[in-house]
Amino acid sequence: MRRVEASVVVPVDPATAFAVSQLSGPVRLRWDPFVVRQQFLGGATAPAKGVLTSTVQRFGLRMISEYVSFRPPSTVGMRMMRGPWFFERFAGGWRFDAEPGPNGEPGTRAVWRYSFACRPAWLAPLAERIGERLLQREIDRHLDGFARGCRDEAVLAAARAALA
Repeated sequence: MRRVEASVVVPVDPATAFAVSQLSGPVRLRWDPFVVRQQFLGGATAPAKGVLTSTVQRFGLRMISEYVSFRPPSTVGMRMMRGPWFFERFAGGWRFDAEPGPNGEPGTRAVWRYSFACRPAWLAPLAERIGERLLQREIDRHLDGFARGCRDEAVLAAARAALA
């Protein structure tokens, strides 16, 4: 399996950073350039271990994923249940660790890691090399958006409301 990873330090505490990452609806779209539409499935209204989500990304690709871990404020993990035909497997995890800023202000290092394997088998070696570059670029954009969201007062207000 191939792996891609990106990290960023944001100027909020881990609980707030985690809450920003789990926002949904229009406020999610304020910071997330990857997601066009996302919804919980099976009657769920919030993220939790075992919850399924449907996500449509900016190129129109759709994935049904399951939360395999949900441990606020430190980690969240997911795996693909159904997705684009070219993914044999896809999984991701996000970690949030306290990392104070240079003047001791609260901060969080967010690390996002994804693993994937492509199909068909005869094409996988080439597809995975190309996919690694494309996915890295998308994850970098995604994490840049997350960092902007952690500075956006409307996003932060929604995250703090979710924490209350």
